[in-house]
Amino acid sequence: MTLVSIITPSYNQAPFLEQTIQSVLEQDYPHIEYIVVDGGSTDNSVEFIQKYADRLAYWISEKDSGQAEAINKGFARANGEIVAWLNSDDYYLMHTISIVVRCFEQNPDVVMVYGDMFAVDGNDRTINVLRYKQLSLEDLLCFQIIGQPSVFFRRSALETVGRLDPTFHFMLDHHLWIRLAQLGRILHIPQVWSAARYHPQAKNRARAAEFGREAFRVLDWAKKQPGLAESVSKVKRRALASAHRYDSRYLLDGGQPIAALGAWFRALFLHPPTALRRLNIFVSAILTLTGLSRLREAILRRRQQKLSGNK
Repeated sequence: MTLVSIITPSYNQAPFLEQTIQSVLEQDYPHIEYIVVDGGSTDNSVEFIQKYADRLAYWISEKDSGQAEAINKGFARANGEIVAWLNSDDYYLMHTISIVVRCFEQNPDVVMVYGDMFAVDGNDRTINVLRYKQLSLEDLLCFQIIGQPSVFFRRSALETVGRLDPTFHFMLDHHLWIRLAQLGRILHIPQVWSAARYHPQAKNRARAAEFGREAFRVLDWAKKQPGLAESVSKVKRRALASAHRYDSRYLLDGGQPIAALGAWFRALFLHPPTALRRLNIFVSAILTLTGLSRLREAILRRRQQKLSGNK
């Protein structure tokens, strides 16, 4: 039976950590190697880890340089043919891992599979349902983003392309997906496999404005890679516009609507279809600047209530 290795990097996420751990341990797939790497949490995270220690393949709590180092420590200990990581404030849905194993068994040429994802708030209410599509390498170079908790890959592929680059703190996952997509086929399965939590302490909220800077770093890196330079050149304007659009979205999340508009218009100038596909960024920024942010929030709340009712 195929062994699946799941790594959870953890740091001061005690309010959510137990749900994360339980979502792995309660899967209906029996052959899971679960590794928890804590970065020396100062809350009661370690108490939760110790509570489940007898069901973990390995755990440690010690200071590290950040998420990438923690995950790489887990990768170094992983023995599974299939590998993934699940952050300490996210969780899997039931049956996810058994479905993933079946996908790999039925598609021996695939190096990475990914499903869809719920976005939930700190109270586990659904904010959004993120449904993806089948992506190509060029799509990834144009910052078509995949929800990290719903991604799984072969350990053999990881060993070929290398582990996470610790100099990335926000796009470390996307950087890895690009490298894996260079190696072989990636496959989308249109099913919701996980939930990613959006709360004030999460870096996708607390440090939102920093995400865009790393998008440009990824693009600069790709241009210098012999195996990627040609692919980047084919979608040059779209890729750069996509980086600006990505930057715009996170600047808006980070409470900088004027800067977000500037980035959105740069995307519009470079490649209009790329910007217009996310016209909602423009509308949201305008609503915020004109003092109508309450209207935007009311619309979002109504959508969240509807989604939570259908979850």
